[in-house]
Amino acid sequence: MIAVLLSYRVPIETIDALRPAHVDWLKQGLADGRLLLAGRKVPVTGGMLLVRGTLDDVKTWCATDPFATEGAADYEFIEVAPSILAPGLEALGQ
Repeated sequence: MIAVLLSYRVPIETIDALRPAHVDWLKQGLADGRLLLAGRKVPVTGGMLLVRGTLDDVKTWCATDPFATEGAADYEFIEVAPSILAPGLEALGQ
């Protein structure tokens, strides 16, 4: 599993204009079974994704995010091997 941290590089107005396409991209990731979680950083300076797949696969997928294709965000990738999970989150360890 890969945690992806996004940091915005452009004014929030640009992010807001790109957000509908970004949300569509996230929804497709959910439908594909790739995306597990997405959320905004607080304060809103970027976001965080939790994604299934290899590091290379996740990097390739993230390169198709409208925020990436428009140069609006930087991406940091952190590979995680879950070992202790709260009840109800067992699927994250697979």
